Amino acid sequence: MRHIIRPNVTTPLAIFALLVASDSVASPSVAPEFAKCDPANVLGVESCVKCHGPEIEQWKNTPHYATFETLHRKPEAKEIAKRLGLRSVKRNETCTKCHYTCQEVDGRERVVAGVSCESCHGAAKDWIDLHSDYGGSNVTRALESPEHREQRIKASMAAGMNNPTNLYLVARQCLACHTSPDEKLVNVGGHVAGSAEFELVSWSQGIVRHNFLRGGGQTNVPSTPEQLRVMYIVGVMADLEASFRATAIATEKATYGVTAAKRSLAQKKRLYEIRQLVDNEHVAQAMDVALATKLKLNNREALLAASKEIGQAAFQFAASADGRKLQAIDKLLPAVNQYK
Repeated sequence: MRHIIRPNVTTPLAIFALLVASDSVASPSVAPEFAKCDPANVLGVESCVKCHGPEIEQWKNTPHYATFETLHRKPEAKEIAKRLGLRSVKRNETCTKCHYTCQEVDGRERVVAGVSCESCHGAAKDWIDLHSDYGGSNVTRALESPEHREQRIKASMAAGMNNPTNLYLVARQCLACHTSPDEKLVNVGGHVAGSAEFELVSWSQGIVRHNFLRGGGQTNVPSTPEQLRVMYIVGVMADLEASFRATAIATEKATYGVTAAKRSLAQKKRLYEIRQLVDNEHVAQAMDVALATKLKLNNREALLAASKEIGQAAFQFAASADGRKLQAIDKLLPAVNQYK
């Protein structure tokens, strides 16, 4: 007997659809605003574990998890805080915005975890019910219709979720911290100016990988070659966007600005290599913008505008790219033994 799923207008997704115009949850042509992890909207890891237990267990093996117990004890972290005049690594936004998850508890912001689910996917208060609604109280994920799944993902993203169906949204979140966003932190505090060796495929497909959803909740499934190709290109474009933005906000020719400019040049070179191998309008657009923009101090507005254009191109590429047509870049992909 065929199982029929009837619409349920009392579900969070149905209510959301009734409250907003239908075109507001359509696939956006431009990237949503950067999802900040607002402590007032953070629910904590406990809100994810019911459906994502294996992912949480995998997370506990990562540096993202360990930083909660280790970072504030490191001598170098204490020294950076001292140079900046900060009393505690765990009690100031300069450190917590990248190294911890903060949640509002009893009217006060408290560090509740290291880099966790909501650090990457966005504070969950406004989207978790939409994300976990498969079409009614008795409908499981396995029984969800393709149409409902598509609408659920769109609605969740419209409510602020960084859903990995568009890899750019997650890559952008990674690069927000892996290219240090704070000039004073680097030039005065002595913090490194971002993770110089960061590359999206190698840094996301090792110990950090948590593709249990594709494995029915039992297996941490490796990404396919097609997915890795898209991921690599998205990572380069998102890195170029972030590096341009970092260069733009530099106010002096010192470690922060010089490092950001050098990183921008390195990503331009990577994108140029991709452009020679791939005929894609969004890659071409990003390359044209990068080549037309001067990497120099006091060029803030032009660099910020270019950064935004590159980000939009990356978002559109991630939404439309077919990894089967990107075989030419396989020689650029990191080997499995390079995964972190």
